[in-house]
Amino acid sequence: HGGQQSFAGKDDFGKRWHGRQHSDAAVPAGGVAERDRPGGNISLEDAGKLQRAGKGAERREQGNMAQLRCSDVTLGYEGTAVMEHLSFSVSAGDYLYIVGENGSGKSTLMKAILGLKSPMAGKIETGDGLKPDEIGYLPQQTAVQRDFPASVLEIVRSGCLNRSGLRPFYTRQEKQLALDNMERLGITHLAKRCYRELSGGQQQRVLLARALGATQKMLVLDEPVTGLDPKAQTELYELIAKLNREDGITILMVSHDMEAAVKYASHVLHISKTPLFFGTKADYLRSRIGQAYTGGVQA
Repeated sequence: HGGQQSFAGKDDFGKRWHGRQHSDAAVPAGGVAERDRPGGNISLEDAGKLQRAGKGAERREQGNMAQLRCSDVTLGYEGTAVMEHLSFSVSAGDYLYIVGENGSGKSTLMKAILGLKSPMAGKIETGDGLKPDEIGYLPQQTAVQRDFPASVLEIVRSGCLNRSGLRPFYTRQEKQLALDNMERLGITHLAKRCYRELSGGQQQRVLLARALGATQKMLVLDEPVTGLDPKAQTELYELIAKLNREDGITILMVSHDMEAAVKYASHVLHISKTPLFFGTKADYLRSRIGQAYTGGVQA
């Protein structure tokens, strides 16, 4: 049987805010060289945006080597396959939408990518400098998690828990990373608020900031806008697209929202028990299966 290295320990996301992901990735450089422009220097904030945009472009240019590769993978439970002969690859800077009917194996695939489940056959491998434990994860929330009694800052910091090992405290670097990620997602003013008092959209921003504590390379998101009102859905989609576009973070998103897939995806994986399609969004929209599921919409 093939497989990918799995994360240390057991997945207890639903019981504690202990992340499935951890990372040795360095915090992005805080110092940015000033650049001249007519009328004076650009602000540090603008310089930071330029630096992140450059990083995103660099990762996309270097994306010829796969960050993640699935090779003839079969997944299932108790000897019964739910998905067979799945092969696809994801490069740095890609935005992959994973779509399919309920029960097609999307959640099972997420668990395998995260190292929480071993394939029955085939291999799931990481490359291009991505380690198996450098994948951030934003799962669907349960009712228990929505009512979790902790502050926003505590939850965002908890994204660093796995990499801290037995160390009973956060380093200065980890504390700063949490603050930086909260600022990126516009939730700094919520730092002392209790998580369960927040709106659904605010909670998802908090969990996204938490996932960023684990990675600056790849995020896996499972139906992240479920239960959000239309305005909050749009805001979260735009935040995720910005992380992909400006920071070059690779996105893998499980979703039923075909309209969003048409707008944001660079690639589409459409799965059933056997793969139905994998390729660029443009090719998907021209394919028979893509035409059927999007109603012939063009990007």
